Amino acid sequence: MGLFDDSNVRLNVLKQRAYNYRWAEVDDGVIPLTAADPDFPVAEPVRQAMIDYINGGYFSYTPKLGLPEFKQAISDGLKARKGEVIDPELILPIDSAARGMYVIARTVLAPGDEMIVFDPVDYLFRESCLAAGGKVVLFPAKLKDGWIDLSDLESYITPRTRMIGLCNPHNPYGVSYRKEDLEHIMALCEKYNLYIMNDEIWSDIIFPEAPFNSIYLLGNERCRRVMSVFGWSKSFGIAGMRIGCVYTTDPALFEGMVEKSDVMSTAGGISSLSQIAGTACMRNYDWVDAFLVHLKGNRDYAVDRLKHMPLVKAYAPRATYLLYVDIRAFGMKSEDFTDYMKQKVKLALVSGGEKFFGQGSEGYIRICFATSRGILEEGLNRLEQGIRMLMEEKGLH
Repeated sequence: MGLFDDSNVRLNVLKQRAYNYRWAEVDDGVIPLTAADPDFPVAEPVRQAMIDYINGGYFSYTPKLGLPEFKQAISDGLKARKGEVIDPELILPIDSAARGMYVIARTVLAPGDEMIVFDPVDYLFRESCLAAGGKVVLFPAKLKDGWIDLSDLESYITPRTRMIGLCNPHNPYGVSYRKEDLEHIMALCEKYNLYIMNDEIWSDIIFPEAPFNSIYLLGNERCRRVMSVFGWSKSFGIAGMRIGCVYTTDPALFEGMVEKSDVMSTAGGISSLSQIAGTACMRNYDWVDAFLVHLKGNRDYAVDRLKHMPLVKAYAPRATYLLYVDIRAFGMKSEDFTDYMKQKVKLALVSGGEKFFGQGSEGYIRICFATSRGILEEGLNRLEQGIRMLMEEKGLH
């Protein structure tokens, strides 16, 4: 039995545990190619590390700023995988990327301060800004020659702008940034004295044709106003452990994040077992490397299938395990399209639009391919069937 074969997708367990628009929340018979969460069991070394810790028999208090081995493992892993040189003492465990983004927003934004949020992008950028009392300024992020076009970004900066949100790699586009793109963003932040909320939650899921460029490649001194979010829910499938981290290169800024995280009071803090899981992830990237081989095969297969389906357009993402599919030719809202597929062919997809990614994603859907080839094939068969049914109903050719 291979790690990523059909036989290793345990649907009986997923139907009990996989929430967030996935197997436990859809009706029987529905295939969910929805939330960005793998269908495979967590890597055996990560499970074993948690079992060993449990068998030790003690669950004592942990340091408020995180277990030393957790912080060191992250520091070592960031350097080895991405070339980022981060002091372990400037890494803070956090219960999710979502929480990390909120902590960053609270650290920087005062009521009424503006944050530039790309449109489309993951809704958590918008929500973290609003939760901190900030004002969202949407930058229409369009693709040009396969990259996000930043040429008009400066025109969205005002005297109230305080921060720019950077999703690298980008969700839902599935693209990372070239070094010159990061230089452009950094130059604007230096010119206008802005901070950067740097979300690297997808930085482990990178395909060979476009290596990941971290903003820290511009130098730690220039990145002193960068606050980053990272975790393992996408790469290792441990979203339910609620563990990630935030980090920076500036000690004063780190102290601000600690204060806003509430970890120094009884209101915050991350469980020891979750930190053990995160530590094991950072030390067992062989599993991710094998996962990436499987994902690339799924990506190429899915893109080829979509290219042969009428009225939809898709491209191969260079990062993430998400396909961003253009359905505008159907002349209907994204949510209406996904509702149709769920009702008619029992296929659940993520709709574009305001709810998840912003208005810039209206007319698009997102498909997750972090599953087995058999499930993906059946899901795409259903999509093709649904498309042909919809075309017939609408009289489209």
